[in-house]
Order: sequence, then structure tokens, then C-alpha cells
Amino acid sequence: MYRSVFRPDLFKGKVVLVTGGGSGIGRCIAHELASLGATVALVGRKEDKLAKVQQEIGASASIHPCDIREESAVRTMVEAVLKQHKKIDGLVNNAGGQFPAPLALINQKGWETVVRTNLTGGFLVARECYTQHMAQAEGDHAIVNIIADMWNGMPGMGHSGAARAGMLNFTETAALEWAPVRSNAVAPGWIASSGMDHYPPDMAELLRGLPKLVPAQRMGNEDEVSAAVVFLLSPAAAFISGSCLRIDGGAPNAKRLWPQVGNGTATPELNAFHLATKPKVLS
Repeated sequence: MYRSVFRPDLFKGKVVLVTGGGSGIGRCIAHELASLGATVALVGRKEDKLAKVQQEIGASASIHPCDIREESAVRTMVEAVLKQHKKIDGLVNNAGGQFPAPLALINQKGWETVVRTNLTGGFLVARECYTQHMAQAEGDHAIVNIIADMWNGMPGMGHSGAARAGMLNFTETAALEWAPVRSNAVAPGWIASSGMDHYPPDMAELLRGLPKLVPAQRMGNEDEVSAAVVFLLSPAAAFISGSCLRIDGGAPNAKRLWPQVGNGTATPELNAFHLATKPKVLS
């Protein structure tokens, strides 16, 4: 079973839509929410991946294939979720993707593809959840947008950094315009997730060396991101909106003028997700 730090049935009777729910961090979040009593609506482009996660979770999960970059598809998807579950209490905007490249080598198509996935798609899903249900419904409603550690720039992935920075600004704007719906973000740093196995082989050595650049002296886990997301969805965060919670082991705080990064020992890991597997590239 999922070993959540939160109390059982915390989300009993709640419906939470999770984009990118077919793998990685989204899959982990869906498992933790379901373990706490929530009904999870899994959204993603590939139905087979969603079906696998649905099978893992059981009857409390539904699947809704959708390309979040397409406005009409998003509108139809949210309508289908509401038809099946009658409400959407929470949204986790997790879907995203990028490819490594220096700015000078990113063409317009590549730039726009990443921005549509990491910024436009998240906006579309949030807008439809808000306009179709949250704006009129009573009770506590929350949106959590998953961005990235893009402070001080994002060299090698400038398209993603620009999109994630835009998503943070959108989060802050929605916290005002859509109140009392709560809108927050989480910014994962280097997380040992299945997504790492999709990067080119020549990045393997770089990825394996990342813990040395983190004051915590390790990478984060999917369940450590999930715990932060669950907190922001929960009643414990009822007075938090427009905020961003970093989950990065202090990596942005490492400075060139201070060569020491941590003291050589790593912080303990949460290890709450019972189905977690280590990315092959880190083996």
C-alpha cells in the first residue's frame, strides 16, 4: 500500500483530475490521492498508459485520453469528467515535456511544441475546470500547477524554462482572478523519475552526477513531489494561494562563490510509493 504521511480518508468524496497521470510523477500523485480516498480522473495522450495506472489503482480511477494542447479536446475531456463524476474538486496540472537543446538550435516548431505542452495546455485545462465547474460550485477547490526549477535560467532547456516561468505567473494571476479557488504551484528540481530515461544516452553521465550539485546530496523522489502536491490540495493549505513550493534539495541555493555543496551526506528519502522504480539511467 502507499505509505502516505497524511491521514486516511483525507480526500474521501473528492474528485481530483491529474494530467500526465499515465507515468512518472503524475502516476505517483494519482496513487497517493487514491490511497487517501479520492477519486482520480487520469488524463494523458496515451490510453494504454492510463489504463495500466487505472488497473493498478482500481475502481477509484477513471481514464480520459486527451491531448491538452488542443482546446476543443480539453473542453470535451472536462465535460466527460464532469458527466462521469459530477464535480472536480482539485486539479493537478502535471503533464509536460521537453527536449535538451541550446537556445540557438531550437527552431520555431520545437519551441512552440514545448510551450504548448508546458504552458498553453496547463492553462486550457485549468480554465475549463474553472469555467465548467469550480466557478459555480461551493466548497474548497484547488489547482496545483507543476512547473520546474527554472530559477537563474534553464540552460539547455530554455523553451521549457520560459514556459514554466509563464506557468508560475499564470498561477499567481489565477490566485486573484479565480479566488476563492486556490491556485498554487510546485517546482520540482532533479527528481529520479521515469522521464529521465527518455533523454539522449549522452546525458547519462551528467544525470548521474547531479546529486553532487545539490546541498541535500541526492535527487528527489516522485513521492516527495506528490506529498507537496497533496498538502496544497488539502484543507491544511486553505489559506495558501498564489504560492510556489520548491522541491529541489536546495539546488538553486548552491553558489559559485561558496564551493561547498552540502557536507557530503544525503538527507533521508521519503520512499512512500510502493510501486516506485529507479530510472534505468541512474543504475
